[in-house]
Amino acid sequence: MAHIDLPEGVPGIGAAFAFRPETAKPMRELAHVLLFEPGESASLSSRDRELIASYVSSRNDCFFCQASHGAAAASHPGGSDALVAAVCSDPESAKISGKLKALLAIAGRVQDDPKSVTPKLVEMARAEGATDLDIHDTVLIAAAFCMYNRYVDGLATMQPRDKELYRTMGERLASQGYAQPVRVLEPALP
Repeated sequence: MAHIDLPEGVPGIGAAFAFRPETAKPMRELAHVLLFEPGESASLSSRDRELIASYVSSRNDCFFCQASHGAAAASHPGGSDALVAAVCSDPESAKISGKLKALLAIAGRVQDDPKSVTPKLVEMARAEGATDLDIHDTVLIAAAFCMYNRYVDGLATMQPRDKELYRTMGERLASQGYAQPVRVLEPALP
């Protein structure tokens, strides 16, 4: 049960966003730019950015964000549930690029102790082809998802375990992004 009077039947961050739409708007816009928009010089795919979000959320033990962003990553070209699970459990053995592995190492440090991001980690990412924009966005995705995760869990939002709900949500996020508020989630929750 949520700690405050959130809308009934709306899971996760959607309920918190519905409670305070004026703060939801910039938070949705940030997620849209970071995870969905291609950007003029960004070389990270939306799938890879969603993988970073899901990875950080898994490290923060935020079920809703891990499941929803994992489902979005799985819905992008080259994504799958197996890939998301591999990245969240052991990125070093996951079948992803060396660049993404290096960026996930940075994201993990940001999640745990941002001051532990070292020049060596940044140089390793650059050696794998990461641009300054990739490094910037990785750090910002990791930092933002620490905030989003704490927002979802700090309010004790409803976090259903229905995989189909997350699959549907992930498909929508992968195709439409985050800019518009979610009106109705399918399938309907009990």
